[in-house]
Amino acid sequence: MQGCFEILHKDLAGRIGRLHTPHGTVETPALMPVVNPHVLLLSPQELVDLGADMIITNSYIIHQDPILRETALERGVHGLLGFDGPVMTDSGAFQLSVYGNVDVEPLEILEFQQEIRSDISVPLDIPTAPDASREQAGRELAETERRLREAVAHRREDLLIAGPVQGGIYPDLRESAARRLRGMGFDVYPIGAVVPLMESYRFTELVDVVVASKIGLGPGVPVHLFGAGHPMVFALAAALGCDLFDSAAYALYARDGRYLTPTGTYRLSELKYLPCSCDVCREHTPASLNDDPKRVELLARHNLLASFQELRAVRQSIHEGSLWEHLERRCRSHPRMYQAFKHLSRYAEYLERLDRVSKTTLFYLSTESARRPEVIRYRNRICRLELRGKVLVTDRHPEEEDRTRYDHILGFLPPFGPYPLGLEEMYPLNAELPDEMDDSAVKEALDTLRSLIRENPGAEFHVEISCLEGCRDAVL
Repeated sequence: MQGCFEILHKDLAGRIGRLHTPHGTVETPALMPVVNPHVLLLSPQELVDLGADMIITNSYIIHQDPILRETALERGVHGLLGFDGPVMTDSGAFQLSVYGNVDVEPLEILEFQQEIRSDISVPLDIPTAPDASREQAGRELAETERRLREAVAHRREDLLIAGPVQGGIYPDLRESAARRLRGMGFDVYPIGAVVPLMESYRFTELVDVVVASKIGLGPGVPVHLFGAGHPMVFALAAALGCDLFDSAAYALYARDGRYLTPTGTYRLSELKYLPCSCDVCREHTPASLNDDPKRVELLARHNLLASFQELRAVRQSIHEGSLWEHLERRCRSHPRMYQAFKHLSRYAEYLERLDRVSKTTLFYLSTESARRPEVIRYRNRICRLELRGKVLVTDRHPEEEDRTRYDHILGFLPPFGPYPLGLEEMYPLNAELPDEMDDSAVKEALDTLRSLIRENPGAEFHVEISCLEGCRDAVL
């Protein structure tokens, strides 16, 4: 289906969009609860009531069960599950990654998904484990792409089809694979085989994998981050440009007595208080919830409600242009997440190209804010300024005699650097900053000043900046 995705709002690489499917339109970023067709922990109506617009199920499980298979062929996957909204189906790749083999041919499971009228069918790709060698990753990627070419040749034009991006932990393989898939004309592009990275808290490598895939895919297509079901990763994944997430965690964690929050996971048995205000948490204490005969269902409800709440917060931050601030708060919840957040500075130029140009007010919260896309963009633009004669750069209020002695007077504000005085109340110079700026902010500001000086070799610069005292990078 051509033109199935439209973008409404952007912030960093994240976006709010609309994904059009045969069973309705879904606003993204969207979370798809994973539904096990054998065990419906929560009914389809409960999922809708909790906030699900779209779900995902496993077509391989349905295919291998004679009763489920016949029912799905007769009623469609929507009739089987009792869900009227969009349904995405996986192909059995997860079982392949766990057991090493599945009892179905790739084309067979694809055609089955189309016969049961899955809104988004996923071909049977080969997930490459993070510890696989580059040679193994290359071999498995080649086989995956062979299957995907076969899938495109047998697709139904009235249904959507996904093209999973593989390539292990090797960014160049991910990027080149994504670029080739983009040319095949898939409708949705899942980034596969990343669950082991998230389970082992290898979020820095997750950033590399997602960015490489996104660079290859380009900015205009919907991206699904397979297995991203914990609310603590939603802000990071959305900031990197992922639009669809799927969660089996809400149910798996509930069965194990684990309680999800946007900042981490707790053992229900270890909690003294429930830090949430959902209907489950309002009506229970940790002890009463732990002893409730319906504990698993109730805990699953909470876990899913906490996930949808976080997703709404991510959407709101994209809408108002504060995704960076929300991302920083979330990433400070765990050292490995914070490490991944700092790792984002390597991709500052990439994020700047995708980030929206105008927002409300920037909040400088830490040294990492010195490498925000807005700071990079400001440097690129201020260095276009053409200056002649004598130029004063100062962070004090200019005197009247300054205006007669100098041809140009520029203010100085870390982390941005020099600025024309008439712009001091305009975005991004209207940022909320601490009274004392850290060395990282001053360094970025000085780097911008150095760049401006280099771009104007005919001008004579005079610098009077008090905040340079004590800064290690104060030498111009």
